Amino acid sequence: MLDSPDFSGKPFHFIGVGGIGMSAIAHVLAAQGLPVSGSDIRLTHITERLQSLGVEVFLKQEAANIEYFLSRQRIPVGVAVETTETQLPQVVCSTAINPSNPEYKRALELGCPIFHRSDILAGLIQQHQSISVAGTHGKTTTSSLIAHMLVECGVDPTVVVGGEVPSLGGNARSGKSEYLVAEADESDGSLVKFQSYIGVLTNIELDHPDHYSDLDQVVDTFKQFSERCQHIIGSIDCPVVRERFAPAIGYSLDAASGADYCASQIEYSGHHTTAEIWERGTRLGSLTLKLLGKHNLSNALAAIAVGRFLELDFATIAAALATAEGAKRRFELRGEVNNIRFIDDYAHHPSEIQTTLAAAKLQAQADGRRLVAVFQPHRFTRTLTFLPEFAQSFVDAEVVAISDIYSAGEVNPGNVTGQHLVNEIAKYQPTVYYQPTLAAMEEFLNQTLEPGDMAIFLGAGNLNQVIPKLIDAQSTLKK
Repeated sequence: MLDSPDFSGKPFHFIGVGGIGMSAIAHVLAAQGLPVSGSDIRLTHITERLQSLGVEVFLKQEAANIEYFLSRQRIPVGVAVETTETQLPQVVCSTAINPSNPEYKRALELGCPIFHRSDILAGLIQQHQSISVAGTHGKTTTSSLIAHMLVECGVDPTVVVGGEVPSLGGNARSGKSEYLVAEADESDGSLVKFQSYIGVLTNIELDHPDHYSDLDQVVDTFKQFSERCQHIIGSIDCPVVRERFAPAIGYSLDAASGADYCASQIEYSGHHTTAEIWERGTRLGSLTLKLLGKHNLSNALAAIAVGRFLELDFATIAAALATAEGAKRRFELRGEVNNIRFIDDYAHHPSEIQTTLAAAKLQAQADGRRLVAVFQPHRFTRTLTFLPEFAQSFVDAEVVAISDIYSAGEVNPGNVTGQHLVNEIAKYQPTVYYQPTLAAMEEFLNQTLEPGDMAIFLGAGNLNQVIPKLIDAQSTLKK
């Protein structure tokens, strides 16, 4: 694949344009007036949003989508093409696109310039004073907080994030200022391409054993990323960040840490978080967040550090962060019916699950609710690698329900299932149940959930598809 996209007016065509990362980039390009098209297997609110910007969306991934560009230029299909810079679209793919994809194969045959999604994002990052947020956990929330803060402070940034942010109207935004906020994903190592003005490191763990063999490989990738950033802001509460990166600007939840930015007088409640914020030993003022838990206060400290580096007034920063609601699927309230609260969360790594359930327990206890955790393991490699860690991640829940593993395209090795995970969790949490299919899970929850419960759905797969069905079913029940 090439690595130098042309932003001067040549068209872009995205194979899989409805994906959360692909659609964000397509949105920014289209909003900037560039010709953009794409394909996906179904129409969604994301593709509809792109269509409203003039993006042509094909609802099949087939060779004809590429040939459409030739027919539009009156070049007959099947006739040899003298490929020039102006005749063929720049084709954009993600790691999820298989080389056997007919649309991809036809693009190769025709000689279309083909780019990975990260190449286009790298080009956009290089065009701006970019703030790239990297880390194993918290990237989407932290980049969303920074983007929301900059918008509310009148900075007008361009934004590309890996989740839908209500205050931004989606997962992307095209701004007029020199700043761009981007989520830098390490899952496939592509973040090493980004040359950013500011790089943020939230934390570093092994999370993608399908791509990395050990933590050292992960650290090496983040090292390459950090070396391409002009300035690094990092959480020194993470020992890997603290000891192996020594960020020039550090932030911490420990007031005695000596970090550039830290918090004191922290109060975590079931409905908000409050703290006093300090900058290099000087009190900046008070902060109140709607977001719950210590992980979100840490994410907010990262945003504060960025805002202060950009010379924004703390009072303005605090007022902006006080209104931030985070991204969808990050402790997102999907509904409350029959006095049962339904929460959707993307957590899929043991550390994320443990942290999210700790925050959920705060709210459940404050409201006198039973906490029911519903989890869909994501990838066979991750489930097997972290089986002992997953086993101990659910102790804050009173009831746990586990589905079978969402493959995310991996071939089933036959050595791990959801039942294996249930057997391990049962060593620490006896009220755990295995429901292998989503249909079985839906039936189980309809029989198990009671008024006063908080049901939190965890995972990066398609588990959240059962939430609307459960809400509909519960709305008809009288318990």
